[in-house]
Amino acid sequence: MTAKPAVVALLLVASLAAAAAHQPRAGNPILPGWYADPEAHVFAGEYWIHPTYSARYGQQVFMDAFSSRDLVTWTKHERIIDTAAVKWAKRAMWAPSIVEKDGWYYLFFGANDIQSDTQPGGIGVARSRSPGGPFVDHLGKPLIDKFHNGAQPIDQMVFRDPADGQWYIVYGGWRHCNIARLNADFTAIVPFADGSLYKEITPTGYVEGAFMLIKDGKYYFMWSEGGWTGPNYAVAYAIGDSPLGPFERIGKILQQDSTVATGAGHHSVLHSPSGKWYIAYHRRPLGETDRDHRVVSLDELRFDARGRIEPVRITREGVAADPIAR
Repeated sequence: MTAKPAVVALLLVASLAAAAAHQPRAGNPILPGWYADPEAHVFAGEYWIHPTYSARYGQQVFMDAFSSRDLVTWTKHERIIDTAAVKWAKRAMWAPSIVEKDGWYYLFFGANDIQSDTQPGGIGVARSRSPGGPFVDHLGKPLIDKFHNGAQPIDQMVFRDPADGQWYIVYGGWRHCNIARLNADFTAIVPFADGSLYKEITPTGYVEGAFMLIKDGKYYFMWSEGGWTGPNYAVAYAIGDSPLGPFERIGKILQQDSTVATGAGHHSVLHSPSGKWYIAYHRRPLGETDRDHRVVSLDELRFDARGRIEPVRITREGVAADPIAR
């Protein structure tokens, strides 16, 4: 006796649901230990996450990285850079941003948490032939070492504009954000057409953690707002037609769930070879009160039919395995 089509369809749906339920999941947090400010990429057929080591500023003298083939199992790459390789950096190595260009991996980082133009430090650049390091100082000095337009030189993100191939850096703390153009070998800031070097693009609510996502010809300018040590840290975004804006604020898309974790913020966005989108971010486990007890998590990022980002549901189970084909 042959099963009816409707019965076959129901059995198929049930089978797929059962398979999905048993599919390996990453679980959150995805990395062991205290880490924050993760930037996620796909490099050379692997997923990579480069985070800040979350500790007191005087202990933040190195950075680790993590790689995976499937988003579930991660390999730690220890001390891909440290202050021994960057003579001007003494403490507070923060918020790495990494790009690949011409066979080199360039790691941009903040160091020293400078509070004025008279203090040494700012945003530096290091490079390596591998995303797992070791990285060596590219300039022997910071790339940006002053406050321009009120922006503390921290929390940088580097990206290439597909419209014209130009490389940009967006950055800034102290509630100000700048964008600047990089030269071809990432050794200097170059002027805009009007002769200026730094343009302020601070949106309403901006605090820190700038990130630029480019999708379908639109520029999704994203940032963190609220206090990084508190439960209400969050990620918001705006949309523009160019990397310089103007940007229309849309609203918050990542924030705490008091039943899961608090202080969800300082993120990056990952587009996998399978076509799925993910958000990598840090959050504070429930019950943790130490400001540096932050962990890296990964959840799905979805867009609606208009291209708007849907609010992210932060989870304990994390994402399903998303293997990269060899």
